[in-house]
Amino acid sequence: MSFIDEIKAKAKADKKTIVLPETEDVRTYEAAAAVLKEGTANLILVGSEKEIAEKKGDYDISGAVIVDPAASAKTEEYIAKLVELRQKKGMTEEKARELLLNNYLYYGVMMVKMGDADGMVSGACHSTADTLRPCLQILKTKPGTKLVSAFFVMVVPDCDMGANGTFIFADSGLEQNPDPERLAAIALSSAESFRQLIGEEPVVALLSHSTKGSAKHADVDKVVEATRIAKETAPEGLMIDGEFQLDAAIVPEIGASKAPGSPVAGKANVLVFPDLDAGNIGYKLVQRLAKAEAYGPITQGIAAPVNDLSRGCSAEDIEGVVAITAVQAQAK
Repeated sequence: MSFIDEIKAKAKADKKTIVLPETEDVRTYEAAAAVLKEGTANLILVGSEKEIAEKKGDYDISGAVIVDPAASAKTEEYIAKLVELRQKKGMTEEKARELLLNNYLYYGVMMVKMGDADGMVSGACHSTADTLRPCLQILKTKPGTKLVSAFFVMVVPDCDMGANGTFIFADSGLEQNPDPERLAAIALSSAESFRQLIGEEPVVALLSHSTKGSAKHADVDKVVEATRIAKETAPEGLMIDGEFQLDAAIVPEIGASKAPGSPVAGKANVLVFPDLDAGNIGYKLVQRLAKAEAYGPITQGIAAPVNDLSRGCSAEDIEGVVAITAVQAQAK
């Protein structure tokens, strides 16, 4: 069974309710029809019945709940809560009403905040900043987590490294140039995400152009310090180590040669890149040259699961991210 099939099976076992606020895009309806037919999640579409009827085409979304902010009995409650949450930042009832009636991403996040939905998927029509801004303002970070970061699940065909060819690459979508503390936090969040989504034990490698002191540079020092912090704060039993060159992290014989005695060298399935440039380039290289499946960017560290999409995503991509979001919601 493929990674995404396993995720869908997990999602079906304990169905969660996911909000899709981008009802201006036909990909939303194509994905919604597929999700509803397969039964991976309950869906809420945000918009007026009239708008949705005009835009959905022939896709069967009859199993979805349609919530119109202008008509919903919950809207006044959401307005009051948003004012309460953002009053110190100058939020007034008038501003909250305008925001929730006109920005469906904010409305979707408020549904998650108030417990009327378990998660949200957006980004087909909006930037990452637009998707994450309401999450950080309203949901905030998960207790015990220092920052929100993003990762890709990479499934490499015919590969015996990682977890039978499955890896997490982080941060490959959000944190531009994390300092050691933030890099350590990304490593620990990624380990938790691997266990949650893949269902196996994470083996975490912090990557560099150096392996165990083979090169001297401030960039290497950052990864060494991040490794130290991560080890100090990691839960007992977590296998985490660095700094490693990529080959030393995933190829057993090279790991044994370059980092003898390391419990991680040659066995890593969670790869933590030193910055966003490396992470983004790395995942795209593997996706294009190794013809790997790339699922993401998946966010981690938000108090409730909200995931971003590429604006070039397909309906099938949305369907997969809905299933992943549902599984994240199960863990919450």
